[in-house]
Amino acid sequence: MAAAAQAHSLLFNPHQKPSHRRPSNRIRPLTITAASNAPITGRKLRVAVIGGGPAGSSAAEALAAGGIETFLFERNNTKTPKPCGGAIPLCMLDEFDIPLHLVDRRVTRMKIVSPSNLTVDFGSKTLKPHEYIPMLRREVLDSFLRSRAESAGAQLVPALVTRLDVPSSAAEPYLIHHNLNGQIRTLAVDAVVGADGANSRVAKSINAGDYAVAMAFQERIRLPDDKMEYYRDLAEMYVGDDVSPDFYAWVFPKCDHVAVGTGTVSSKQSIKLYQQGIRQRVSQKISGGRVIRVEAHPIPEHPRPVRVRGRVALIGDAAGYVTKCSGEGIYFAARSGRMCGEAIVKASEGGDKAIGEADLRREYLRQWDGEFATTFRFLDGLQRVFYRSNAAREALVELCGDEYVQRMTFDSYLYKRLAERNGWEDLRMFAGTVGSLIRCRIVGRARGYGGEVELLNRFV
Repeated sequence: MAAAAQAHSLLFNPHQKPSHRRPSNRIRPLTITAASNAPITGRKLRVAVIGGGPAGSSAAEALAAGGIETFLFERNNTKTPKPCGGAIPLCMLDEFDIPLHLVDRRVTRMKIVSPSNLTVDFGSKTLKPHEYIPMLRREVLDSFLRSRAESAGAQLVPALVTRLDVPSSAAEPYLIHHNLNGQIRTLAVDAVVGADGANSRVAKSINAGDYAVAMAFQERIRLPDDKMEYYRDLAEMYVGDDVSPDFYAWVFPKCDHVAVGTGTVSSKQSIKLYQQGIRQRVSQKISGGRVIRVEAHPIPEHPRPVRVRGRVALIGDAAGYVTKCSGEGIYFAARSGRMCGEAIVKASEGGDKAIGEADLRREYLRQWDGEFATTFRFLDGLQRVFYRSNAAREALVELCGDEYVQRMTFDSYLYKRLAERNGWEDLRMFAGTVGSLIRCRIVGRARGYGGEVELLNRFV
């Protein structure tokens, strides 16, 4: 295909200190090369990343480090936090070079509490001496990752993206309209990475389709010293219809306070009632505490129908990368961002060639789905089995008392790898699962449950 090009004038002045890789704030007019993988002359591939959370910042860092001209848009360039439990897997510290001073708490004990208040200690016997669950504040982590992306060469744009114009041909750029200090500006780019959360404007612009979202609600509560000492290295999870019809509630320790919250997909209008439920369940433990912040935020329940279209890729919450059952999203956001950024660097040969939809599908989506699709499907199955009734939740908590179940869970969570399995223990675990379901009157009680047990059987 013959390479076609078209020049576009650019109205943009970031009004900020330039990256060390750029001598000035002046941005040259953009020339788009129509043919995918055709050489770009006189400049580097230009990519806009919309959203500066773990997904967007990780993508921007990978892009800039790989030679791509990178713009990172983040409207909330302050320390205002996104509502988040703040737990990350242990392997993320090394994988993403996160300094230990960012870790507020090292959780070495967990309690899982059933609807009848059956309590199981999770981890006290199975965590190894060096293992723990790092707890961070999102405002601290996000600020660190954005700063690192800037150090790699990305240009941070503290602006609200108001519209994305999608080109009608491969010879035209994407136009990022944004509000910068009260003025509407426009930036033309070769490609776009959407990391702008569950209500992604980028996803809407490319007709990426809808998905179910959960509503997460939490209160940050500063406790008296003696109550805070109880949660020094302890996290608690509560299940039951009183705290959520289809998820769990939590008490997670932060630097000088705890986060008490819950989430739901099916009854978002009743989220405050479920928050009252978890507050009642832990009333003695948080008595005397003072609410210092109230937070709410949508969380995706499954990947979007479309995650790549044209020269636009979705990552993190915008793509729907939050696991069912556990609600984990920080690691998968950062991992998808880095994977997408590296994919663009590879496909463009360091920013010297144009890219297209086929490149993003091959280098990004295929790798992501090959590595994580099974994990997401499995956790979706577990949620359908164990979060659908109080009887099923009782069975879940009972199973969590098994040391083999705990070791398998921690190995897969802390290190994001398949744990070393024992065939006999797997069979015993499956038999125990069925036994717990029978004791809790799940198997055979209602149509469809047998199918869920068969789903479990496929994974053991």
